Amino acid sequence: MMDYGLIGNCAINALIDASARIVWSCFPRFDSEPIFCRLLDGDRDRGYFGVELEDCVSIEQAYVENTAVLRTEMRDARGAGIRILDFAPRFEQFGRMFHPTTLVRIVEPLGEGPRIKIACRPLYNYGAQLPVITRGSNHIRYVDDIMALRLTTNAPLTYVLDEITFHLDGTVALLLGADESLRSGLVETARDFLEKTTRYWLQVSGRLNIPFEWQEAVIRSAITLKLCSFEETGAIIASPTTSLPETDGEGRNWDYRFCWLRDAFFVVRALNRLGYVETMESHLRYLSDLVARSEDGYLQPVYGIGLEKRLTERVIDSLEGFLGNQPVRVGNQAYEHDQHDGYGSVILAATQAFFDRRLRRPAGRATFERLELLGDKAWALHDVPDAGLWEFRTKARVHTHSSVMCWAACDRLARIAARLELVEREIHWRGRADHIRAVIEERAWNPGLGSYTASFDDDDIDASLLLIHEVGFLQGDDPRFAGTVKAVEERLKVGPYVYRYRSQDDFGEPENAFLICSFWYVDALIALGRRDEARALFERLVACRNRLGLLSEHINRTTGELWGNFPQTYSHVGLINCAMRLSRPWEDVV
Repeated sequence: MMDYGLIGNCAINALIDASARIVWSCFPRFDSEPIFCRLLDGDRDRGYFGVELEDCVSIEQAYVENTAVLRTEMRDARGAGIRILDFAPRFEQFGRMFHPTTLVRIVEPLGEGPRIKIACRPLYNYGAQLPVITRGSNHIRYVDDIMALRLTTNAPLTYVLDEITFHLDGTVALLLGADESLRSGLVETARDFLEKTTRYWLQVSGRLNIPFEWQEAVIRSAITLKLCSFEETGAIIASPTTSLPETDGEGRNWDYRFCWLRDAFFVVRALNRLGYVETMESHLRYLSDLVARSEDGYLQPVYGIGLEKRLTERVIDSLEGFLGNQPVRVGNQAYEHDQHDGYGSVILAATQAFFDRRLRRPAGRATFERLELLGDKAWALHDVPDAGLWEFRTKARVHTHSSVMCWAACDRLARIAARLELVEREIHWRGRADHIRAVIEERAWNPGLGSYTASFDDDDIDASLLLIHEVGFLQGDDPRFAGTVKAVEERLKVGPYVYRYRSQDDFGEPENAFLICSFWYVDALIALGRRDEARALFERLVACRNRLGLLSEHINRTTGELWGNFPQTYSHVGLINCAMRLSRPWEDVV
């Protein structure tokens, strides 16, 4: 399950399976239709880009260390084989970042006489339409009414078009992208792109303030988060995929190729902890544009990566679904939801910009005044029912997490006002934060349970309560936090995993556990001083990654199989945060 690798360049990305087939890639943006859709097409043999070794007996696959370049080595029974290097070019050129909508595959022989077959089978309109295929001198074009892709290669075009097995006696390069001619030699271009892209990712990894322990896992998670950022606008997607099911056969299949404000905040915070502030600067541009487009400060919980407001949800009938799981959805109805935590998420994401002197454009008075519009919304909505963090489609309540995030919005505005020496505004926002805190204490604290509850005037528990420490509402030594963690343990923890909730939702009771909740629980244990327990659990969670170090959204508590959209930014944020807090300090070991 979810045994894929991710490559990309912050403009496009692709999933590659254990047999080196590209089975998912959307062009020309993360949220566009997939040109390769085999991931969601059941058992049908189409919608992929494969390179096969004849008589293959073994396959080894790994990332080139500390990069987003994926290396696959195949061997046949004679010991000969091939090496495939997959990547999307990304590097600085002419004073700006070069990241074309191009996938590059370099195929090299290992030993004498390997025989390979290349199969490039793109589809358009979510698998409903075959492209018109035309042949050039050294390229193949795949064309429909709105898109033309060009595969440029030095492999014999007849063998590629007819999928004929042939001897590989030298390096073959495959460049798939826009319908444009190359300006220099093909193999030379591919190798130049590889060298510069590898150097770029090594430079990124080399600048990270990584912990002493779990370095490989943290670096892979950081690269994965970066690959989920859309550089053109600064949007950060929750995942590169749609409709990978949360569990088998329940219809919990959603499109995650959009920018949720809360998810993006956690991504920015995790990368900031690693000292990588460029993503925050880029995302703040996106948030600034969102706020400027909102006349009264209203924010949807999720937007398109190009600031699109309408993400109309529809079902695609032309794809059979992952392992036959229907429906396949495009778009997400959550854009219509009221989810009040988003105001706090945006303000929390922006707060560091007022304090961090490393930034090229620190935030000032004008930015603060724009954020005050969001603060006014948070104040007005802090005790109003919403769909909540878990996006219940039929259950509106006053969710404690949403109210806490409204408190966080006012609290951070008070801190920013103090930073800007705006005394009257500091007093104003501190008064509002204190009022919201009093409301939460009165209506969300249940003395009989000794815990906060998932919603006001209720006795239910959900995992978002673990975040009341993360956002600063309570300190780790507060007995109310310990009581809340205990309630989560008793109600939601099953083995090493913590469920987001165990009550009925729109689809019944969840079967699989939400991985980020287990990481939140590790963070809570650390805050309570239970570090040995936290370390043991964290080690088990790190072991849940697939063979390439990636995590999805959900996990089956019995089999350990990964489920849900993949890879999932939330899960990798959790890994980074826990590793940073648990690791032995460098000073103790070097």
